[in-house]
Amino acid sequence: MASRDVVFPPGRQALYERNRYSPAVRSNGFLFVSGQVGSREDGSPEPELQTQVRRAFENLNAILKAAGCTFDDVVDVTVFMIDPQSKFETVWQVVPEYWGEAPHPALTAVGVTWLYGFDFEIKVIAKLPGAAQD
Repeated sequence: MASRDVVFPPGRQALYERNRYSPAVRSNGFLFVSGQVGSREDGSPEPELQTQVRRAFENLNAILKAAGCTFDDVVDVTVFMIDPQSKFETVWQVVPEYWGEAPHPALTAVGVTWLYGFDFEIKVIAKLPGAAQD
């Protein structure tokens, strides 16, 4: 099997190793970021929804930064939410704080029944700076 070019944010490698996955992998000019949740430093869920969403974005931004990216480099976003009918508006009050200006990345939102104790998860694909342009 080929070696993966894994990106770890500072200070959280033990958490990823404990859960047995890579936070992000560089491949062919792109960064594929695993789903990020609003976890505290010990990996436990942040209980308040808006704070949980902010932590998810902060965790995501730490990975993007470790790869030399920002949210402006993101081209595709997938979000997962428990009970989106009741939580979507609360979540989307926070998202503009991190989203940036239009044009926005492509987005897929998925309602789910379980996120390991979390209410929100975000995963992205970003174009690595310096990668060949289309």
